[in-house]
Amino acid sequence: SLTDGPVTLKILQNWVPRVSHYFDKDHYTYAGHQIVIQESIEYFGAVVWPGALALSQYLESNQEQFNLKDKKVLEIGAGTGLVSIVACILGAYVTATDLPEVLENLSYNISRNTQDTNMHKPEVRKLVWGEGLSEDFPLSSFHYDFLLATDVVYHHAALDPLLATMVYFCKPGTVLLWANKFRFSTDYEFLEKLGNIFNTTILAEFPESNVKLLKATVREN
Repeated sequence: SLTDGPVTLKILQNWVPRVSHYFDKDHYTYAGHQIVIQESIEYFGAVVWPGALALSQYLESNQEQFNLKDKKVLEIGAGTGLVSIVACILGAYVTATDLPEVLENLSYNISRNTQDTNMHKPEVRKLVWGEGLSEDFPLSSFHYDFLLATDVVYHHAALDPLLATMVYFCKPGTVLLWANKFRFSTDYEFLEKLGNIFNTTILAEFPESNVKLLKATVREN
C-alpha cells in the first residue's frame, strides 16, 4: 500500500573532505563512525554508487523503523561494502556478497572499518546471482531478517537471475530494502516485476539523484 507515500529526501554530503593523499579513498561518516572506502576503477562493483549513499543514510536515520541490532542481514552486490559496514555499525550480523573479482576490495574495506570490537564480525562471501544458491546458502540454515541491495539494477543481462536471487532469500519475515538510481526503462521494468511478486512500498525518493528506495516483503497467502 502506498497510502503514506514516499518521503522526499536529499542525499546528504556527509563524506568529509579528503585528508588522505590517495585519490582512491573516500571518507564517510555514518552513525558516529568515520568510514574509509577504497574504490577500485576496474569494476562496476568497486565504486560507491548513489543508491548505497541513500540506503546508508536511510538506515542511519530510521533505526526505530528498521532496527538492525542483532538482526541477520545479507547484502547482495555489496560492491565497496559501504552499506554492509553501516549495517554492521548499527549492530547487525552482516554477510556481504558479490562476484569473485570484487571480494578482495570488499573484504579489505569491511575488515578495516569494522575492527571495532563491539561489532558482530561481518562475513564476506561469493554470491553470483541465481547460481548455486541452494548449495551455498541452504534455506535450512540461512534465514535473513533483511536483504539489502543498492544499484544492482542497471543495463546488464543478469536481471532475471537477480530477481530469482531476491525471491530465493526473501522468506516470510524477511524485509528487502532496495535503493536504485533509475536511469533506464529496464529499471522500471524490473520494478514492475518486483511488484508482481512482492508487496512493495516506495519508502523514499531522492529526486536530485534519481534514486528510489523500496521495501519489499513476501506476499503471504
